[in-house]
Amino acid sequence: MAKHVFLTGPPGIGKTTLIQKATEVLKSSGVPIDGFYTEEVRESGRRIGFDVITLSGRRGTLSRLGSDSSTARHEYRVGQYIVDLVSFEHLVLPVLRNVDLGSDTGKKVYVIDEVGKMELFSRSFIQAVRQTLTASGTTILGTIPIPKGKPLGLVEEIRSRKDVKVFNVTKENRDNILQDIVTTVQDCRK
Repeated sequence: MAKHVFLTGPPGIGKTTLIQKATEVLKSSGVPIDGFYTEEVRESGRRIGFDVITLSGRRGTLSRLGSDSSTARHEYRVGQYIVDLVSFEHLVLPVLRNVDLGSDTGKKVYVIDEVGKMELFSRSFIQAVRQTLTASGTTILGTIPIPKGKPLGLVEEIRSRKDVKVFNVTKENRDNILQDIVTTVQDCRK
């Protein structure tokens, strides 16, 4: 029986959009929900990085474009982006540390968008995700990247868990998969 729901698919396919829509539907049906999602930051039509936004509306930097000449003190890089680990952890860790052990109202849902290369620079984040996966009163609605290149430890761990249902988001299904996602999350909470 699934306890957690993760969406996967190529970048730009609509995983975050589906997470946001599912969050709205779950919230409006009274499901206790918390967590975060990532959003592209654009300047003059060009992507310059990513922000983290908590469901309570707090926003912070996840990454920004870095120049090749930038000093070695920012060592967390993914491609052309420099990851702001301090900002990410400052916003995300308090949300995940609030994981309680459930209540009479059913399990709380935690949105984790995403468990990806940038986020996995944080050992504290990895630990918090593992704790949330094993906490009895929680259901995660999250996103993971499709396998590409070197496997990411926690991503593969999540993908292979028996209590995780993974939805593969495609151009063909992204417009009619929302209800399945919401229903699966609701079933996970029972």
